Amino acid sequence: MAEKVSKTPQPSMNILAQFIRDMSFENILAQKGIEGEVSPDVQVQVSLDAKKRIPEKQFEVVVKLKVDSKSKNTSEQLFLLELEYGGIFQISSLPEAQLHPFLLIECPRMLFPFIRRIVSDVTRDGGFPSLNLENIDFLQLYKTKIGQKAGNQQINQDGRDRSVTPLN
Repeated sequence: MAEKVSKTPQPSMNILAQFIRDMSFENILAQKGIEGEVSPDVQVQVSLDAKKRIPEKQFEVVVKLKVDSKSKNTSEQLFLLELEYGGIFQISSLPEAQLHPFLLIECPRMLFPFIRRIVSDVTRDGGFPSLNLENIDFLQLYKTKIGQKAGNQQINQDGRDRSVTPLN
């Protein structure tokens, strides 16, 4: 006896486009002319944005990066890189409940190798050693953001602070 297999469509994602929405690189070291050996302290901040587009099942996801490099010894700024890198994704057959985490976890994962290359090239072309970004845990970033939102809702409901500490 043959069993009937349900034909639920498998989720699919296509990257339709990738683009730099905005980018700025400021080489403060060259402008100020700091003397002596410089030991950099690099801080990276990441934020994500996703929105639905007019065409059916299309979404725009933007990864916003701020890379701030300061001297460990003097705390003087060496360079500042700000990058907004986006992608247009077509997503089909994904349950509505899974869409939000998919857009803010899986889509940025697909964009990250290109972001890493841009950051490396820009820092090298700006006169510094290439900065090779470590992998970003978009799942942890998502969980932290959801925890912050839940904490903010708790503050609004009962006046007590139950917020989650953000990642550095």
